[in-house]
Amino acid sequence: MSSLHSEELLAQVSALPALPGVYRYFDKDGAVLYVGKAKNLKKRVSTYFQREQGGTRIGHMIGQIASMQTTVVRSEAEALLLENNLIKALSPRYNILFRDDKSYPYLKITALPARLPSVPSPQPQAATYPRVAYYRGAVEKKHRYFGPFPSAWAVKESILLLQKVFRLRTCEDTVFSNRTRPCLLYQIKRCSGPCVNYIEPAAYAEDVLNAERFLDGETAEVLKGLQDRMMEHAERLEFEQAAELRNQMSALSTVLHQQTVDNVSDKDVDVLAVKVQGGRACVNLAMVRGGRHLGDRAYFPTHVEDAVALQAADVEGEGGAVQQPVEVQVLEAFIAQHYIDIPVPPTLITSEPVGKPLLDALSSQSGSRLTAVHNPREQRRQWLEMAQKNAGLQLARLLAEEGSQQARTRALVDALDLAPDELENFRIECFDISHTAGESTQASCVVFHHHKMQNSEYRRYKIEGITPGDDYAAMRQVLTRRYIKFAQAEPEVLQSPDDGQAVTADAKAAEPDAQAVADALVAPATPATARMPDLVLVDGGKGQVSMAKSVFETLGLDIGLIVGVEKGEGRKVGLEELVFADGRHKATLARDSAALMLVAQIRDEAHRFAITGMRAARAKVRVGGSKLEEIPGVGPKKRASLLQRFGGIRGVAAASVDDIAKADGISRELAEEIYRALR
Repeated sequence: MSSLHSEELLAQVSALPALPGVYRYFDKDGAVLYVGKAKNLKKRVSTYFQREQGGTRIGHMIGQIASMQTTVVRSEAEALLLENNLIKALSPRYNILFRDDKSYPYLKITALPARLPSVPSPQPQAATYPRVAYYRGAVEKKHRYFGPFPSAWAVKESILLLQKVFRLRTCEDTVFSNRTRPCLLYQIKRCSGPCVNYIEPAAYAEDVLNAERFLDGETAEVLKGLQDRMMEHAERLEFEQAAELRNQMSALSTVLHQQTVDNVSDKDVDVLAVKVQGGRACVNLAMVRGGRHLGDRAYFPTHVEDAVALQAADVEGEGGAVQQPVEVQVLEAFIAQHYIDIPVPPTLITSEPVGKPLLDALSSQSGSRLTAVHNPREQRRQWLEMAQKNAGLQLARLLAEEGSQQARTRALVDALDLAPDELENFRIECFDISHTAGESTQASCVVFHHHKMQNSEYRRYKIEGITPGDDYAAMRQVLTRRYIKFAQAEPEVLQSPDDGQAVTADAKAAEPDAQAVADALVAPATPATARMPDLVLVDGGKGQVSMAKSVFETLGLDIGLIVGVEKGEGRKVGLEELVFADGRHKATLARDSAALMLVAQIRDEAHRFAITGMRAARAKVRVGGSKLEEIPGVGPKKRASLLQRFGGIRGVAAASVDDIAKADGISRELAEEIYRALR
C-alpha cells in the first residue's frame, strides 16, 4: 500500500506523535476526504498505510490520499469537539455528515421596562408593553427567547396559545404607536388593547410574567397565581376583573388538557431516535420545552456506508476497541455535530446508548451537566416510541421518494434514447424566462442531478440590453452566458453572427461580446466539478428551441442536448410535447408517463424560480429598495428588515432616527446614515 503514496507523506506518518489529536486526509486536488480523531495519532493513522485493503471502500479512499494534516490536542474530549467542528466546516467525502441547519426559530418576548409608569400615558409607549413574536437570528440578552422550536408552525401555535390565554400583543412597534382604536385581535379577545390604554401597564406586565413562567413550564404556579388574584378581586367585589381572570384560567386549563402534559418535571428534553435501512439513515429529533411536546424534525445524513467502513479501520487502529453498531455511530455523529452551535438541554432521551466521552465533551462545552437516558420509562418512553415511529415513517418516505425519482430518471433516459455513463450522475439543466410586460426580465436555470433538484446550484440571470418582452433574445443571452465557458469554437466564430442571418441590434447585444469570449478562452480550465449537462430543457416550442440551437452551434456545442417543452393543445398540463433541436420529430409522452412527470416537475420548478426572481426584482424597483442598497452597511438582510418593518421605502424615509435604530440589525450610527441618505 505504501507504494501508492509519496515518500513525503509516509515520512509524515512515521513522525506522528503518540498523542491524542485529529487528522485530515486530502486528495491531489486539495479536497478533504476524511476527518478522524485518535487517542494515539501515530497508532491510528499508521493502520491506514500498513495493511492491504484491496477493492474495499477503505482501500478506495486510501488510494486517493495525497496529503495529510494533523492537530495535537490535550484530551480525547477536545479531539472529539475539534473533529466535529472540522466535519461541519469541511464536509468530508467519507464522514457521516448532517446538513448544517441553523434555521431553528424561537419565540421572542421583548423586555419589560425597568420602571413601569404609575398611571397610563395618554399616548401609550410600545416599550411599556412587551411584544410576543416569531424570531430567527442572533439573540439579544435584554429580551427573552424561548426554544428552539422544531418548526415555524410550532412557534406560531405557541404564539396563538399566548394570545388566547394571556392576550399579549403581536404587532410591530410602529403599528402600535400609530393606533387610535383597537384592532381586530382585541375584538376577538386575542389582545388586551394596550395600544389604546385598555389595560394598565402593571396588569399587562403581570400577564407577560405569567406567559414567561408558562413557557418555562411553571404551569401550576401560574394557575395558582391567577386563582389568588381572582379571589382578591372577588373579595373587593370587582366581579368584572375576577371574571376576566376566571376566563384566563379556563383557557389555560383547556390548553394544558390539549397538550396532555403528564410529566411536567421534564421541562426541557430532546428525544432522539435513529433508524437505518437500505444504506440510508434517519435521525428524528423531538423537542420538549417547558414540559410541552413541540413536535419533531427529521434529519438524513450522507456518506453513512463509507463512514461505517472507515470506522472499522479506526477500531483496528485503536487496538482491541469494539466497533459500534451503525445506529450508534449515526446517533453520536448527529449529537456531536448538532449541539456544537446551539444550546443542549440537560436531558437527552435516546434510542441507542451514547458514549460517556461524547457526553463529557458536550457537558464541558456547555458548562452544565448533561445526561442521556437510553431505556426511559412512563412519559419519557411514550415520547421515545413516538420519535422512533416517526423516524421509521420518515425514512420509508425518503426511500420511496428516491426509488420513484430513480424510476423517473430511467424512464426519461429510455424515452429520449439517451445513454449516460452513469444514471446516478445524469444531469439536466432547465431554463425559463419571466417578466411582466417586459419589466424586470429574469432568466432562471435549475439543475436536476443525482435524481433530485439541486437547489444550491440554481442560478438567476438578470437580462439586459434587449427589447422588453423579447423572450427569444433573453433565451439567447442566458444560454450564451451559461455555456460560453464550454465553447469549442474559434474566437472569430464566436464574435460573428451565426449563419449570416440578419441580426438586429437587440440580438447583437445578446451575443457573447468580445471581452466575454476572450475571458472564457484564456481562463483556466473549467473545474472538474463543472461539466455540460446531459440534457438541456428550455420552456418553449420551436422558436425557443431554434434560438437555443443557434447559440449551441455558435459555441460549437452538441445541439442534440437541447429539448424544448412545448405546451400542448389548450395549454393543458399533461399534453406537453417535446421538441428536439437536432431535427427529430416531436415526441408526445403518455399523460401517466414517468418521463413526462419528471420533465413537468423540472419545467415547473424552473418557472417557479424565474417567477420569484422576477417579482423580487420588480418589487425592488417599485418600492425603491435600491435606494437602501446604495447606503454603505445596508445589505439584503438589513434592507429586508427595514422594508418589512416600515412597509416600504416611503415608510423608512418618513421614520425618525430612533425608529430606524429599533429595526433588527440597525445600529444608531447606521440609522443616522440611513436617515441622511433618504432625505
